[in-house]
Amino acid sequence: MIIDSLKFILSIVPFIAQGLTVTLQISLTGFALGMVLGVFFGLGRISSNIVYHTIASIYVEVIRGTPLFVQILIIYFGLPSLGINLDPITAGILALGINSGAYQAEILRAGIQSIPVEQLNSALSLGMTKTQAMIYVILPQAIRVVIPALVNELVILVKDSALVSVIGVAELTRRGEYIVAWSWRPFEVYSAVAALYFIVCYTLSKVSKYLEEKLSIPGYMTRKGM
Repeated sequence: MIIDSLKFILSIVPFIAQGLTVTLQISLTGFALGMVLGVFFGLGRISSNIVYHTIASIYVEVIRGTPLFVQILIIYFGLPSLGINLDPITAGILALGINSGAYQAEILRAGIQSIPVEQLNSALSLGMTKTQAMIYVILPQAIRVVIPALVNELVILVKDSALVSVIGVAELTRRGEYIVAWSWRPFEVYSAVAALYFIVCYTLSKVSKYLEEKLSIPGYMTRKGM
């Protein structure tokens, strides 16, 4: 029985692994989009401009306060009613990016606020504008501090990418569903899917731990801590 299950799992791994490529594609692209949004709205969260600050705060609170699953459904099934039609992969990347951007904004905000204000004052005393001081002095230090947290966010995003299977993206979970539909062996199939997710996430977690130790960072913000 066990040997038969192992043979079956080994036989389906190549097919399922093709979905892992899609999972990594949408996760990494969504993460990159989230980073762009995170920088923009993270700076907005600490901005003295009331309009910029308010818009950033609304974005962060609304996205973090609603389920990613619902956000995916709104983007893929809701936007067509406004005349915006997206293919499943694009919709999945957009949903993951917008969702991750809200968390990355908070990670970046925490990183910036962890930098002593004397750093900003020193830059200003050297003749830099506030914008120049933020770009050349504060942000580089803040990013160094939050690198482990950003890697942790990527781990979460890889796992959350399984939700895009609901809109037909043939990623890791979806390919597992295809096999279950004809094989009727859900335990073996989903065990294989879970194992592939584990390998990717465990590797990224080790990278995060290594960076945390390498950069001598005592701790960092994660979703659970926000």
